[in-house]
Amino acid sequence: MAHGQSQGAALLQLLQLLWLLPHSGAIQEASTPVWQDDLQNHTFLHTVYCQYGSPSVGLSETYDEDQLFSFDFSRNTRVPRLPEFAKWTEEQSDASAILFDTGFCQMMVQQIGPQLDGKIPVSRGFPIAEVFTMKPLEFGKPNTLVCFVSNLFPPTLTVNWQHHSHPVEGVGPTFVSAIDGLTFQAFSYLNFTPEPSDIFSCMVTHEIDRYTAIAYWVPQNALPSDLLENVLCGLAFGLGVLGIIVGTVLIIYFRKPCSGGMSSGEGVSCGSQTQ
Repeated sequence: MAHGQSQGAALLQLLQLLWLLPHSGAIQEASTPVWQDDLQNHTFLHTVYCQYGSPSVGLSETYDEDQLFSFDFSRNTRVPRLPEFAKWTEEQSDASAILFDTGFCQMMVQQIGPQLDGKIPVSRGFPIAEVFTMKPLEFGKPNTLVCFVSNLFPPTLTVNWQHHSHPVEGVGPTFVSAIDGLTFQAFSYLNFTPEPSDIFSCMVTHEIDRYTAIAYWVPQNALPSDLLENVLCGLAFGLGVLGIIVGTVLIIYFRKPCSGGMSSGEGVSCGSQTQ
């Protein structure tokens, strides 16, 4: 009995610190008409997570489920998902609060996690992967392959790229972000120059249960860049010729001379004029 009371007291002491953590939630304006809801209701999520797997700790910040930043704990700085967000990483005034949150999260896992092991249901999400290009596909033009991973929980995963079944080196970091419902999604990016014979695969391994999802990418409905340019030029030239022909016909029609005789009580039309 005394052992159970001591565990309960320790848990209460930890929970008393929760008020120090930043909260995530919907950013809502004051009461507005229904027709303005879609314009003024947005969600910003600042999510700190820790776990036994890899990564052991992480942070993601999303706006309407689009990730803005992750956090590099080795350098104690935010990492923008897109280069356009880089200027916002200069603000680091909350770095100490982030480190406190991660330390508290890890303490919760280490002290309370073993007590709950086998006593509560364990959620698992088998990841789903898909691959697509960031820009319209043109052979010979630099592009980026995106491997999008959904239905991810917990966020313990490794992403590997292959080209014709051979590992691809130099792949950038995998960006993991939390979404509503306490599930996760991830993005991995691969810069490449597409060729007609390309076959790429994105292999996502869920480290908890060693489940692996594989998504393949092959070129489809693409035109070589020089052929595409020729087609666009030909189309523009054809539209120009068609415009000249239509304009000429209209000029001739509206300027044609009057024709036909005039009888009593009848009118004669001539172009756009009436008598």
